Amino acid sequence: MAASVIVFPLVTKHITGDIIPNKRTDAFLPWVLLGLLSFFLKDALNCARIILNNHFEQKVIFDIRSDLYQKIQRLPLRWFDTRRTGDIMTRVVEDVTAMERILIDGIELGLISVIQILAVGITMYIINPTVAMWATLPIPFLALGAWIYTHNARGRYKAQRDAASDLNALLHDNIAGIRQIKAYAAEKDEHEHFNGLSGAMRKATLRVMKWWAFYNPSMSFFNSLGYVLVLGIGGYAVMQGEMQFDALLAFFLLLSLFYEPVSKLHQLNQMALSSRAAADRVFEILDADDEPDAASGAPLPRPVKGEVSFEDVSFAYDEDQPTLHKVSLKAEPGQTIALAGSTGAGKSTIVNLLCRFYEYDSGSVLIDGKELNTLSKNSLRDAIGYVTQEAFLFNGTVRENLSLADRKAGDEDIWKALEAAKAADFVRKLPEQLDTNVGERGVKLSGGEKQRLSIARALLKDPPILLLDEATASVDNQTELLIQQALDELMKNRTSIVIAHRLSTIQNADRIYVLENGSVIEEGTHDELLAIGGQFAELANTIK
Repeated sequence: MAASVIVFPLVTKHITGDIIPNKRTDAFLPWVLLGLLSFFLKDALNCARIILNNHFEQKVIFDIRSDLYQKIQRLPLRWFDTRRTGDIMTRVVEDVTAMERILIDGIELGLISVIQILAVGITMYIINPTVAMWATLPIPFLALGAWIYTHNARGRYKAQRDAASDLNALLHDNIAGIRQIKAYAAEKDEHEHFNGLSGAMRKATLRVMKWWAFYNPSMSFFNSLGYVLVLGIGGYAVMQGEMQFDALLAFFLLLSLFYEPVSKLHQLNQMALSSRAAADRVFEILDADDEPDAASGAPLPRPVKGEVSFEDVSFAYDEDQPTLHKVSLKAEPGQTIALAGSTGAGKSTIVNLLCRFYEYDSGSVLIDGKELNTLSKNSLRDAIGYVTQEAFLFNGTVRENLSLADRKAGDEDIWKALEAAKAADFVRKLPEQLDTNVGERGVKLSGGEKQRLSIARALLKDPPILLLDEATASVDNQTELLIQQALDELMKNRTSIVIAHRLSTIQNADRIYVLENGSVIEEGTHDELLAIGGQFAELANTIK
């Protein structure tokens, strides 16, 4: 393509220097057509380049995003505890695209520009080395300008990317919490908050553009200086008879082709800086440590009996904030144990440790006699069903949400799970039954309906070990009864560890462990603990 670029200036030189002065009309049209052919060839090759480049570009974007999403899934929950969802989304969607530009567009643009500069430059030096030397005199000044612009640019572009990420994070939170914003009439305050972050992004962008406003025109001036030097030096050489006019005309055409890719390299410099800032944010995720032992460990022997025991287990989310202190508890196969205690006592932490969302600091956790931290996480989690306090549903159909538990489950299996969870009746009344979209986080369903679908999902998985954080949402008596019936069905013939909020669950538990400040302070059956008259007895009076 670079060769086709220099054809027209040489054709012009030949036509104006030989054909027109000698009135060679027979050769005129073929040379004009040759000039036309050179442009056609250049644009045809450019068309093929764009098509191939776009296919390759999208393939690279797809692969990077896929690898990044796979990496995100392998990260430990501790990593997510300090990250904003909107920031992560910005990195996956926007930063990958910005990063890719330098990998594909930048390399391709830079390579073509360098080849064109060399091809045109060599041609100019062949025509007239003296004028060519003056024509390329601005190049060192352009290189110096690029270095000055680049030297401290990394911080400017990073600030711009971070500001965009902060804005996206706020927007994600506010859209997700739009009901709360409206309920508390906080639209004005949140608008001001949004404008504050939007203003920060504007300032960061203006800072980048201010430097570009000085850099780009300055480089354009030095480009123009090359034309002035050719006009002055080349024009004087023509008047002195040291250079032919056709050569000067060709020089001007070649000069435009010489400085055009130089200008593109300036744009490439800006692209590289922006891409580097985006790449830093992408590789911050890719370089993060994976969840410990995510792909290693021994499989949990099948069939799983469901014997679970904690022996002097201690754990802290932060080193200076211990959460569990030498906790010991045990669940025999098929037993239901209830965890009771005030908020912050450590009940949810026990469930998190059993799922290996976090790793315990000391002590021992055994499942069927196997140390928990020696087991494969996939094998472990495949044996556990987890029903969270807040029923989480994805923005998809009822079928898609339940199939998360068993991808191979057919409609018959799904309906059986719905029947057992007392959810089949309301699902049959939905517009498209199993194919009804439940909305983001199940917004189209009531709280009780979402809870029953969550229970149905756990039933469909049919795990030997069940972890249940009972919902505390206020529901009517009929819904409360349906949920309790569904939970009773769910806990049949499996080891269940329940963070209990209902009196009926506590009464029916085989053993109850009462926690306070991360320690087990009481344990026993419902009647035994009431007879003691301690912390549980006081707590039982507050549970309905």
